Amino acid sequence: SGGNSNYELARLTNDVCLTLLRKSDDWVSAHSESKWFSENDAGGAESLFNNWANKEAAKFEKEYIPRSGSEEEGKLGTTVVVSLVVEILGDSTKFDGAGYSLIGTKEVIASLAADCQVEDGECLNAVEVFWTPSDPKEVLTNRDIIVDFPELITL
Repeated sequence: SGGNSNYELARLTNDVCLTLLRKSDDWVSAHSESKWFSENDAGGAESLFNNWANKEAAKFEKEYIPRSGSEEEGKLGTTVVVSLVVEILGDSTKFDGAGYSLIGTKEVIASLAADCQVEDGECLNAVEVFWTPSDPKEVLTNRDIIVDFPELITL
């Protein structure tokens, strides 16, 4: 196996979802989008997945290292943004509701955690996981979040 089998992607997705669920007391905002494609339009689904993954990846290329002397410099904690882009078969995964309430956001992530493991992950075509900041010295400010992640809805 080359490290990207469906089973391994499903485990990664499930692990990320469970980690997020365990930290739900720390959540401050969320957002979800989804689009359903018929089985005859796999190319359209893959194209949209690639589009969304590229859009998210572009946001995460930015470094959030505080300027010397700024009030963010030396802070021990920061807000972290985690993005999951998933291409999954079927129509049972609940994607609506993230960001509108804490319960709705938990339901979205729990649904994905469960559905990604169906048939040992055979239903999972692709997944991308992004997070920022990735360096312990980086600090993500509220302004950074508003500018780079305007789609996030405060919980």
